[in-house]
Amino acid sequence: MGMDGGGGGKLPYSYAGVGHGDGKLVKSFSRVEPRKFGMGLVAGFLLVTCAYFSTAKFDAIHIAMTVSPISKDAAGIGSLVSGAADTSNSKQELDLGVQDRNALSKEGSKAEVLEKDDGNTSPSGTDSGRNAPLEETFVGDSGDGGGVGASSAAANPAAVGGGRDEVPAKDDDATTAAVLPPVSSEEAGNSTQESGVLEDEELQVQDEIAKPSSKKSNGSAAAVPTSSGNGSSASVVHSDPAVLPAPVQQIPPTTKEVKAVADQQIPAVPEVKQADSATPAREWKPLCDLTSNRRIDWCELDGDVRVLGANASVTLVAPPGADERTFREESWRIKPYPRKADPNAMHKIRVLTVQSVSSSEPPAAPACTERHEVPALVFSDRGYSGNYFHAYTDVILPLFLTARQYAGEVMLLVTDFQMWWIGKYLPVFKSISNYEPVDLDNDPRVRCFRHVQVGLTNHDDFSIDPRRAPNGYSMLDFTKFMRTTYGLPRDVAWPAVTAGAATNATASSSKPRLLLIARARTRRFVNTEEIVRGAEKVGFEVVVSEGEHEVAPFAELANTCDAIMGVHGAGLTNMVFLPTGGVVIQVVPLGGLEFVASYFRGPSRDMGHRYLEYRITPEESTLIDQFPRDHVIFTDPEGVKSKGWDSLKGAYLDKQDVRLNMKRFRPTLKKAISHLRKAKAN
Repeated sequence: MGMDGGGGGKLPYSYAGVGHGDGKLVKSFSRVEPRKFGMGLVAGFLLVTCAYFSTAKFDAIHIAMTVSPISKDAAGIGSLVSGAADTSNSKQELDLGVQDRNALSKEGSKAEVLEKDDGNTSPSGTDSGRNAPLEETFVGDSGDGGGVGASSAAANPAAVGGGRDEVPAKDDDATTAAVLPPVSSEEAGNSTQESGVLEDEELQVQDEIAKPSSKKSNGSAAAVPTSSGNGSSASVVHSDPAVLPAPVQQIPPTTKEVKAVADQQIPAVPEVKQADSATPAREWKPLCDLTSNRRIDWCELDGDVRVLGANASVTLVAPPGADERTFREESWRIKPYPRKADPNAMHKIRVLTVQSVSSSEPPAAPACTERHEVPALVFSDRGYSGNYFHAYTDVILPLFLTARQYAGEVMLLVTDFQMWWIGKYLPVFKSISNYEPVDLDNDPRVRCFRHVQVGLTNHDDFSIDPRRAPNGYSMLDFTKFMRTTYGLPRDVAWPAVTAGAATNATASSSKPRLLLIARARTRRFVNTEEIVRGAEKVGFEVVVSEGEHEVAPFAELANTCDAIMGVHGAGLTNMVFLPTGGVVIQVVPLGGLEFVASYFRGPSRDMGHRYLEYRITPEESTLIDQFPRDHVIFTDPEGVKSKGWDSLKGAYLDKQDVRLNMKRFRPTLKKAISHLRKAKAN
């Protein structure tokens, strides 16, 4: 920026030692305008300052890697980091003060986080799915130890899942840090490898997590005993297994700024309880329960359970290291059928020995010949199960209640196996289990399981208590299950009638259908035709059927109807196939049989049906044709019952038929059709 100096355009100033004296130099400076000279100085200072900081920021990554305090003892990670550093910057690092070095390390770490993009992690730092078999990285809890771990995560950008996208910050009060499981000195010595080789490092992480000492929590998250600086338990986050988190004990404390970066990159997760030596093992409880259920004795075994059907034994073997507090030797004799108070039902049930032993070797415990990953249920299908009602209340309903929760992944081990009975209800067994039922008594194999229940869960006759049932199952769930099992189309009663559904029925939506159960031997309706005419007069379409051995055809017929009617007996069990919202009419014979009527009274309501009960008079019983009106069978039914079940059964169940008085019975039919019409209107 030249200026005229007068006298022929000389330079405004010149330097000493170039042919001019000191006086001339001072004179040339005095001719420069002060304002412009000051502006030049300021501009030059700013340029120098910007150049300096730009150079420092540009070299931050290399400086941070050079000054990293990670030692070679940390599973070779120190060698990898130092090998990746630019050695040309080492002199610059020596010229920096302690504070400047830490500051540049922070800046370099954050720059690495933003630039790192290995393509294996999602923006949130979680595993993308490619490395699904190994997706856990172990972190410490909050506190001092958590702050240290955060430094590790920031110093190693891959550990915080750095992609090019920003990661949303997690909760402020959930500080986590990446921790690699401790590595022995021998492993550390063998792990000094070339820079950039992550495959071998990934294998080290996999080997550490796969060690037997590592426990699994909740079936998916592997847990390694770690602790933070304040002694709190460890948590788990999901991360790419190829990321190599630095050992927490090798990283010095860092500043709050770096910790904040780690907080943004590692999502908060619930704490996972550790199953290590510090966690007390569950105390021993008896294998079997003989007191809590008035209907059945049952046993539950978890661990190494071996079932040998040929000698009727179910054996639990003690785990290694078990003591008297966590394991005891026991032996029980169980009949797995829900009529334990009835000797007539139980005398045909096979006794099973349920035991626990300390030795896993024969003869204390039989050696396994087959291992199964699914649980097993052991039960009997004998007792009263030949009766249609008892088949449901003693086996099928308890089986649903116990096994439905496994969604088919359960094995059924049947003692007292009856092939004809299994065949009759085969659709039920196929719906309950994905495996063929096992004839336990004739099975020579030793089947080994992790969980076995001997005896089925049972609440009451033909009943479920949702408060005690797995998943809150109810009788509505059971009836839906039965309709699905037999492929029945109607879930709701009239007017939703499917014409010709499953049978040759001529159903139409104009009239609700009534199924009249006709019994062939005892407790028959002797005036069936009169009953049909009376029901048709009030508006029903009537179907009369006794049923047959095969379940499916009668189930299909019952599902086409909206109401079912019969004298107390097993035939009323078919109300399980009736569409929800139907009507159940139970005709109670003479003889004070109201207590047996309860077998259908409560359950029908639990199924969502309207229940109507009709109790006959002596004149409507055929007993009036056999005994005089003043006979004790009419005057003292309680005295007859007091002599026992056989006396009651012989007098009132085996010798009695019913002749309905239609004038007296008609109001019951009107209530039934009124209920259905009201439901239709709604």
